[in-house]
Amino acid sequence: MTQEQITPQITISLTPYYTQKYGSAYLGDSQELIKSIKDNSINLILTSPPFALTRQKEYGNQNAEKYIEWFLPFAYEFKRVLVDDGSFILDLGGAYLPGNPVRSIYQYELLIRLCKEVGFFLAQEFYHYNPARLPTPAEWVTIRRIRVKDSVNVVWWLSKTPHPKADNRKVLKPYSQSMKQLLKNGYKAKMRPSGHDISEKFQKNNQGAIPPNLLEIANTESNSAYLRRCKTAGIQPHPARFPQGFAEFFIKFLTDEGDLVLDPFAGSNTTGFVAETLQRRWISFEMSEDYIIGSRYRFEV
Repeated sequence: MTQEQITPQITISLTPYYTQKYGSAYLGDSQELIKSIKDNSINLILTSPPFALTRQKEYGNQNAEKYIEWFLPFAYEFKRVLVDDGSFILDLGGAYLPGNPVRSIYQYELLIRLCKEVGFFLAQEFYHYNPARLPTPAEWVTIRRIRVKDSVNVVWWLSKTPHPKADNRKVLKPYSQSMKQLLKNGYKAKMRPSGHDISEKFQKNNQGAIPPNLLEIANTESNSAYLRRCKTAGIQPHPARFPQGFAEFFIKFLTDEGDLVLDPFAGSNTTGFVAETLQRRWISFEMSEDYIIGSRYRFEV
């Protein structure tokens, strides 16, 4: 791959804040920066924007009432820059209504408008289960004990057309012990009580199991090189980082080497780092200089 092929095809008035072999990080408002990206040039948008939480966070989240109107202008730009077989992965956490133990439905309202107004297709919904998440909100979960802890984010896999590029053979999971035994000892083809007709093809070794749309990925980073270097430099690390395994799953599943990945709300730039390791070209946007300075530490050996 030549350097010209590696360099993202993007023209931005500002120079990159930093550049790696396969991509670049830019400091600024993604709603402005994205206007400089060519139409139909991005293969995958993978991002976790600020959630619509009741409490204001340091990374600038909107409340649920304003969230959808805040997000839609970004969505139109996302659709413009995606290639026809590209994908948009949107990771969204849930929220409770202020002062009440009932949930906001903003994620679902946003999904409807992304599909009905912006014109995206819902390729599939995913759920990111983090077993290590703390029991919050404390008022309803640990004090009054009337709710259980919220450990799942919804993840919308959206596409520009009904047929985005994808290959689940790139993200196969190891077979369970029972499946390994079945492959070893054989299986008699028959109709199961559920009505499913299990044929001889069920015994074929496909080198792994097709993963479900429930992604169990713990977010337990506590002493990574990124955090240690941020601490040494006196830089505040991003408080809401998604795990590398999350980015790795979707980048492998939905792109090929050399494809171009965009994270418009990069934070600590997990997306860019994983794209770099998987030899995908990447672009990241981040408004906070502290966060973009810290994200650079991910790439230091």
